[in-house]
Amino acid sequence: QVALVESGGGLVQAGDSLRLSCAASGLTFSTYAMGWFRQAPGKEREFVAAINRGGGRTYYADSVKGRFTIARDNAKNTVYLQMNSLKPEDTAVYYCAARRSYNSGIYYSQYEYDSWGQGTQVTVSS
Repeated sequence: QVALVESGGGLVQAGDSLRLSCAASGLTFSTYAMGWFRQAPGKEREFVAAINRGGGRTYYADSVKGRFTIARDNAKNTVYLQMNSLKPEDTAVYYCAARRSYNSGIYYSQYEYDSWGQGTQVTVSS
């Protein structure tokens, strides 16, 4: 059974950085595409970033492009989200997601993922 566990969230000030980690188990990690999503209070869950199974392709939401970086370490079964220049509007619960991939595709719709972590809270104060 696939399990995803996020960590690294916290309370920071605007302009600070955080690195989120998502440790995966119960899967052959290198055959899964991964994504990060977030959900702010009162809002729907939204796409943040995605990476293909090999790590060579990435895709970002416009709102985080240039500030966030997604990366993965297939030897450690872990995907990361480096978040720089954080803004108060980045405040949300951040979730990682996984889906089996048979090619080099990346996926930005939450409906394309079938495994989810429990989320980690990121709060950015102004």
